[in-house]
Amino acid sequence: MSVVILTEKELRRCVAVDREAVDAVAACFTALADGKAENPPIMHIEIAEHEGDIDIKSAFLSGFDRVAVKIAAGFYNNHKQGLPNSPASVVLVSARTGVVEAVLLDNAFLTDLRTGAAGAVAARHLAPAKVETAGVIGSGVQARYQMEALKLERDFERILVQGRSKANVETYVSEMAERLDVRVEAAPDMETLVRESQVVVTTTTSKAPLVMADWLHPGLLVTSVGSDLAGKQELEAACLNRAGLVVCDRWAQCSKMGELQHGALTEGQVTEIGEITAGRAKGRTSEDEIIVCDLTGTGAQDTAIGNVAYDKALAAGMGLRIE
Repeated sequence: MSVVILTEKELRRCVAVDREAVDAVAACFTALADGKAENPPIMHIEIAEHEGDIDIKSAFLSGFDRVAVKIAAGFYNNHKQGLPNSPASVVLVSARTGVVEAVLLDNAFLTDLRTGAAGAVAARHLAPAKVETAGVIGSGVQARYQMEALKLERDFERILVQGRSKANVETYVSEMAERLDVRVEAAPDMETLVRESQVVVTTTTSKAPLVMADWLHPGLLVTSVGSDLAGKQELEAACLNRAGLVVCDRWAQCSKMGELQHGALTEGQVTEIGEITAGRAKGRTSEDEIIVCDLTGTGAQDTAIGNVAYDKALAAGMGLRIE
């Protein structure tokens, strides 16, 4: 019996935000909707004395050879020790035998990747056909992945960005203009960003609404990927009522820790994205429709992207095999 160890550097050489990653995440959403997955609730461990927390996500997906068990943490004083604030790693376990096959020391790279891919799946089915301006709130890693992923689905020409740090926003503007070959501008305020965009993605850890319902306009898609714990909130609750269609990755999860925790919607008023990828529910039906999509991230996504990354790494001869 042997175990393969893969580093973040190796994994970055194997996988990227591309159609293979997006299609893998779309397939996992379909598997969830079809009942071909076991996706248990997130295990959340609060470590107050060290100002941190650990989340454990996992899922079995029929048709995938391995189950991913992801350990993701948030220790926000780590940078003082020269360590990442949000370390993460993934253990891949054989779906046939339960034996550990690999340990992916990805440092949250795969989480960032699959979250970006989920945004692309949402855009594929929910964004208007023509997108000229994409808005992103936040200027960190996920703000980059979301725009890269969106570009796969809609050929927009302009990005508007808003963030807390002026320096980070300036870096984002120059970096993403070169990376995507589009115009990138710092929006003067949140309202302008929302009103001038056809797709808005929120990528922050905010605990207070950033997007107001009055700013939503016909044809807009708003995708929230930052609210993934109880108490977080990026959208005013009234945004959910203003939307003609509200979509989420998993109702059971989003209603407790996503934007849906703040709304008064019932399960019957919300469509899971897997029902759309499976073809049983409709996505956007009108170019004037306002749509809100709440993505909290699932263990199923970790299993999907973990399998893709591991298979590609093995094919490339990467990794340290320990007997």
